Amino acid sequence: MASDRDRDAEGRARSARPRDALGRPLPYGTVGEERAPEGIVREPGRALSEAQELLDARRPFHAHEVLEDAWKSAPDQERQLWRGLAQLAVGLTHAARGNSRGAATLLERGAGTIAPYAEAPPHGIDVPGLGTWARALAAEAAAGTADLDVRPPRLRG
Repeated sequence: MASDRDRDAEGRARSARPRDALGRPLPYGTVGEERAPEGIVREPGRALSEAQELLDARRPFHAHEVLEDAWKSAPDQERQLWRGLAQLAVGLTHAARGNSRGAATLLERGAGTIAPYAEAPPHGIDVPGLGTWARALAAEAAAGTADLDVRPPRLRG
């Protein structure tokens, strides 16, 4: 079966289309934003630093890609933490794109996913602060009162 989908070197479907700062696909041939390299195993401190830089630069989609790589390469006991952080970045992506409903859903889901790590958060991650921030923004987004150009969270306390 022939496929006209973009594929990476291992044959996995991977869009080669350029993307804007919020991860929206642009037409082929358009100059897009530089993408965070995917499929890289980073040590946790580096992943957090890179993700924070991307969040601070208002590029939550790209921060999500860094956090997703960390999630996929994390030890079993930390996988849900990294998954939740990636969900928070996707929630911010939806907020920045003006999708209040998607923002509320993903921010609430991310807050719930990281919550079990609140008592002993690894790597200096501010799990309690992130949970409070995410739930407050999710509630505002759900009510339609959120400033969707929100200041990015601090991943570490």
